Amino acid sequence: MKPAEKVVAYFYDDDIGNYCYGGGNPMRPHRARMCYTLVDSYGLTKKMMVQRPRPREFEELTQFHADDYINFLRGVTPNTVDENMTQLRRFNMGIAGEADCPVFDGLYEYCQVYSGGSVDGAAQLANGAAQVAFNWSGGMHHAKKAEASGFCYVNDIVMAILELLKTYARVLYVDIDIHHGDGVEEAFYLTDRVMTVSFHKYGEFFPGTGALDDIGYGKGKFYTVNVPLKDGMDDDSYRLVYEPIMQKVMEMYQPGAIVMCCGADSLSGDRLGCFNLSLEGHSNCLEFLAKFNVPMLILGGGGYTLRNVARCWCYETGRMMNIDLPDGLPDKALDEFNMYLDTQRLRIAVSNMKNANERQELEQIKTAALEHLSHLPPVPSAQMAYVPQRLGREKAEEGLPEEDPDARGGGQAHEDARRVRDGDESDGEEGSGRGGFSDDPFTLNGGRLYVRIPPEGAAAAASRGADQVGDDGQAEGWTGHRR
Repeated sequence: MKPAEKVVAYFYDDDIGNYCYGGGNPMRPHRARMCYTLVDSYGLTKKMMVQRPRPREFEELTQFHADDYINFLRGVTPNTVDENMTQLRRFNMGIAGEADCPVFDGLYEYCQVYSGGSVDGAAQLANGAAQVAFNWSGGMHHAKKAEASGFCYVNDIVMAILELLKTYARVLYVDIDIHHGDGVEEAFYLTDRVMTVSFHKYGEFFPGTGALDDIGYGKGKFYTVNVPLKDGMDDDSYRLVYEPIMQKVMEMYQPGAIVMCCGADSLSGDRLGCFNLSLEGHSNCLEFLAKFNVPMLILGGGGYTLRNVARCWCYETGRMMNIDLPDGLPDKALDEFNMYLDTQRLRIAVSNMKNANERQELEQIKTAALEHLSHLPPVPSAQMAYVPQRLGREKAEEGLPEEDPDARGGGQAHEDARRVRDGDESDGEEGSGRGGFSDDPFTLNGGRLYVRIPPEGAAAAASRGADQVGDDGQAEGWTGHRR
């Protein structure tokens, strides 16, 4: 008997393709428009709910980010960068052509739009309106509470997870972008309510974090999983580590929802990447988790060879709908995007690059990760039915510190996709951000940057056990990571 089809929501705003980082920056928001054209050309839009996301407002963006940082994003323009150089350095930004995170026309609106798609997708999963939600414009996993990083300004992933945490006791975050998901890991490093799992290139490569022994701290110990890899990862090698680790994660953690960052820079032939995955190998990561029938929010991320990014995400949209797309690209896509003209196929050929990942080394990494996961306590099982108000504004809606300015590195595109931060430690309680769900505006403590986890619903709290919930019914503990 064929399983019942899942309700799929696809969040897309056509304006996203109008934003441009400028100066030859490899991040091109236009790729989301290219992807949508392919998805539509294949007829997939007729089989899912396509929705335009609601741009998030200041009060919603500052549920995670610092007020002064979002205020800066809201006010700065290319015409005012010269008078804001100190602030630019403070927030790890710059001018087009020189910085990974430049100021460009419409920057704030761009952040509002892509974050809106992720939070709307999370809301629809939480209220049961959809079982799978896509926002290929999202996945900005490097953004921190009070700084931009690696082409990312607002961390829509953290915002979406915070939304899900109001309904679900546990949320799993999985990152298959070639770059370590440092911003998301940092936000939830001290909590057991979010498990972060990142498979990434490690070593002399941006952002330089994500070691195997980075496993979380305090209540979050063993709830961070890092799988550091080398150049040339192919489908077989990736599957060797991915499937056993994710099988163990699902068995031990039993999340109520899954958020995935599906950066296409882990594909073969990416402009900034150095892996050798095929479309099928990349998509297998999504399909493997889909078999567990847990609500999934699927986001974009990196990916800098545009025609490959669009084809990858279109292919994965189809696979998550159990649809095998024909290999020949539809005429509509060929007519609109001449980037496809030298390859009129959906599939992406892999290269003959050397795989630097020895099987024995991969086995050791897998064994170490599984050992860390074996320390997780068993989770209680209980129905979770509470659906709270959505992130930000209280009205009902459907579907829904100052640092040393010289202590800055740039990031991902310039200097071989890696710039190391030099001495980036804050030593005071500076800034005016609300600090997530905290009453304390912007909490810094011993070098740690914290965000308050939102209150969980009564049923979700009960599923965690009384010893893990504070007297006020809220989850105890803060989240964060040493910067």
